[in-house]
Amino acid sequence: MFLTNILLKKAKSKEIMVLMESMVSGHKYVAVRERLAEKLELIRFDPYIRKDAVYKERKKIRSL
Repeated sequence: MFLTNILLKKAKSKEIMVLMESMVSGHKYVAVRERLAEKLELIRFDPYIRKDAVYKERKKIRSL
């Protein structure tokens, strides 16, 4: 391993962008969470059914 590879390596960010999906209608939106935190699960307004619904994290989109 060369010294330049060690010096030029990118540091990991503390936050990641994740895709959240409604368990009721399938509506999706993007949220940001800390890398070391557990997967998100929250209640938020769903515009498809016009009521609050449970959203669960589906996948990581990118680092910030």
